Amino acid sequence: MESAPTRVLVVANKTATSDAVLDAVRQRAARGPCAFTLLVPISAPGLHRLVNPEDVPDTEAVAVLDRALPLMSQAAGAPVDGRIGVPEPLAAIQDAINLVGFDEVIVSTLPHRVSRWLHLDLPSKVAGLGLPVTTVTGEDSTTTDTPSAA
Repeated sequence: MESAPTRVLVVANKTATSDAVLDAVRQRAARGPCAFTLLVPISAPGLHRLVNPEDVPDTEAVAVLDRALPLMSQAAGAPVDGRIGVPEPLAAIQDAINLVGFDEVIVSTLPHRVSRWLHLDLPSKVAGLGLPVTTVTGEDSTTTDTPSAA
Protein backbone atom coordinates (compact mmCIF):
# COMPACT_ATOMS: atom_id res chain seq x y z
CA MET A 1 0.00 0.00 0.00
CA GLU A 2 1.41 3.35 -1.06
CA SER A 3 1.57 6.10 1.55
CA ALA A 4 -0.04 9.48 0.96
CA PRO A 5 2.21 12.29 -0.25
CA THR A 6 3.65 14.66 2.32
CA ARG A 7 1.50 17.80 2.49
CA VAL A 8 3.76 20.84 2.35
CA LEU A 9 2.50 24.37 3.03
CA VAL A 10 4.61 27.05 1.33
CA VAL A 11 4.08 30.48 2.87
CA ALA A 12 5.26 33.40 0.77
CA ASN A 13 4.20 36.77 -0.52
CA LYS A 14 6.78 39.08 -2.04
CA THR A 15 9.21 36.17 -2.49
CA ALA A 16 6.68 33.73 -4.01
CA THR A 17 8.44 33.65 -7.39
CA SER A 18 12.00 34.00 -6.10
CA ASP A 19 14.66 31.49 -7.07
CA ALA A 20 15.14 30.64 -3.38
CA VAL A 21 11.59 29.38 -2.79
CA LEU A 22 11.39 27.64 -6.17
CA ASP A 23 14.68 25.85 -5.39
CA ALA A 24 13.33 24.83 -1.97
CA VAL A 25 10.20 23.37 -3.61
CA ARG A 26 12.34 21.53 -6.19
CA GLN A 27 14.58 20.10 -3.47
CA ARG A 28 11.65 19.02 -1.29
CA ALA A 29 9.87 17.39 -4.24
CA ALA A 30 13.06 15.47 -5.08
CA ARG A 31 13.08 13.88 -1.59
CA GLY A 32 9.74 12.13 -2.06
CA PRO A 33 6.09 12.47 -3.05
CA CYS A 34 4.63 15.83 -1.97
CA ALA A 35 1.47 17.83 -2.40
CA PHE A 36 2.27 21.55 -2.21
CA THR A 37 -0.03 24.43 -1.32
CA LEU A 38 1.07 28.05 -1.64
CA LEU A 39 -0.39 30.31 1.06
CA VAL A 40 -0.21 34.05 0.42
CA PRO A 41 -1.30 36.17 3.40
CA ILE A 42 -2.96 39.40 2.32
CA SER A 43 -0.64 42.41 2.60
CA ALA A 44 -2.07 45.08 4.84
CA PRO A 45 -0.11 48.22 3.93
CA GLY A 46 0.83 50.95 6.37
CA LEU A 47 -1.87 51.97 8.82
CA HIS A 48 -4.29 49.28 7.59
CA ARG A 49 -2.12 46.81 9.52
CA LEU A 50 -3.11 48.62 12.72
CA VAL A 51 -6.48 50.19 11.99
CA ASN A 52 -8.45 47.50 10.17
CA PRO A 53 -6.31 44.70 8.72
CA GLU A 54 -9.38 42.59 7.90
CA ASP A 55 -10.71 45.28 5.54
CA VAL A 56 -7.93 44.97 2.95
CA PRO A 57 -8.64 43.81 -0.60
CA ASP A 58 -7.03 40.56 -1.70
CA THR A 59 -6.14 41.94 -5.16
CA GLU A 60 -2.39 41.84 -4.54
CA ALA A 61 -2.50 38.33 -3.07
CA VAL A 62 -4.50 37.08 -6.08
CA ALA A 63 -1.89 38.60 -8.41
CA VAL A 64 0.90 36.87 -6.45
CA LEU A 65 -0.88 33.52 -6.78
CA ASP A 66 -1.45 34.10 -10.51
CA ARG A 67 2.28 34.71 -11.05
CA ALA A 68 3.64 32.10 -8.65
CA LEU A 69 1.44 29.02 -9.10
CA PRO A 70 2.64 28.14 -12.63
CA LEU A 71 6.30 28.56 -11.62
CA MET A 72 5.87 26.64 -8.39
CA SER A 73 3.93 23.86 -10.16
CA GLN A 74 6.80 23.52 -12.61
CA ALA A 75 9.31 23.38 -9.74
CA ALA A 76 7.17 20.80 -7.89
CA GLY A 77 6.59 18.67 -10.97
CA ALA A 78 2.86 18.67 -10.19
CA PRO A 79 0.04 21.19 -9.77
CA VAL A 80 0.30 23.37 -6.67
CA ASP A 81 -2.84 24.56 -4.87
CA GLY A 82 -3.16 28.20 -3.85
CA ARG A 83 -4.76 29.84 -0.83
CA ILE A 84 -5.13 33.42 0.32
CA GLY A 85 -4.78 33.99 4.05
CA VAL A 86 -5.67 36.67 6.53
CA PRO A 87 -3.17 39.55 6.87
CA GLU A 88 -1.58 38.25 10.08
CA PRO A 89 0.79 35.54 8.80
CA LEU A 90 0.78 33.25 11.86
CA ALA A 91 -3.03 33.28 11.96
CA ALA A 92 -3.12 32.56 8.20
CA ILE A 93 -0.81 29.57 8.71
CA GLN A 94 -2.82 28.28 11.69
CA ASP A 95 -6.04 28.58 9.66
CA ALA A 96 -4.53 26.61 6.77
CA ILE A 97 -3.18 23.90 9.07
CA ASN A 98 -6.52 23.59 10.90
CA LEU A 99 -8.63 23.60 7.72
CA VAL A 100 -6.48 21.47 5.42
CA GLY A 101 -3.82 19.79 7.53
CA PHE A 102 -0.15 19.87 6.56
CA ASP A 103 2.90 17.81 7.45
CA GLU A 104 5.54 20.51 7.06
CA VAL A 105 5.95 24.19 6.25
CA ILE A 106 8.32 26.20 4.07
CA VAL A 107 8.40 29.89 5.03
CA SER A 108 9.87 32.18 2.37
CA THR A 109 10.85 35.63 3.59
CA LEU A 110 12.66 38.73 2.48
CA PRO A 111 16.21 39.25 3.76
CA HIS A 112 16.45 39.96 7.49
CA ARG A 113 17.10 43.69 7.06
CA VAL A 114 13.64 44.19 5.49
CA SER A 115 11.63 41.13 6.56
CA ARG A 116 8.68 41.86 8.83
CA TRP A 117 8.13 38.10 9.15
CA LEU A 118 11.64 37.55 10.50
CA HIS A 119 11.29 40.52 12.86
CA LEU A 120 8.10 38.86 14.14
CA ASP A 121 10.09 35.60 14.53
CA LEU A 122 7.51 33.85 12.35
CA PRO A 123 9.59 30.70 11.59
CA SER A 124 10.04 29.96 15.32
CA LYS A 125 6.37 30.57 16.01
CA VAL A 126 5.39 28.22 13.18
CA ALA A 127 7.79 25.57 14.52
CA GLY A 128 5.95 25.94 17.83
CA LEU A 129 2.89 24.49 16.09
CA GLY A 130 4.72 21.16 16.01
CA LEU A 131 5.55 20.89 12.31
CA PRO A 132 8.98 20.84 10.65
CA VAL A 133 9.76 24.28 9.22
CA THR A 134 12.22 25.23 6.50
CA THR A 135 13.00 28.94 6.16
CA VAL A 136 14.28 30.33 2.87
CA THR A 137 15.28 33.89 2.12
CA GLY A 138 14.55 35.35 -1.27
CA GLU A 139 14.52 38.71 -2.92
CA ASP A 140 11.34 40.69 -3.57
CA SER A 141 9.99 39.30 -6.82
CA THR A 142 6.85 41.45 -6.97
CA THR A 143 8.51 44.50 -8.50
CA THR A 144 10.82 45.07 -11.40
CA ASP A 145 12.28 48.25 -9.96
CA THR A 146 14.94 48.21 -7.31
CA PRO A 147 13.27 49.60 -4.18
CA SER A 148 15.11 52.22 -2.20
CA ALA A 149 16.20 51.28 1.29
CA ALA A 150 13.79 53.58 3.07
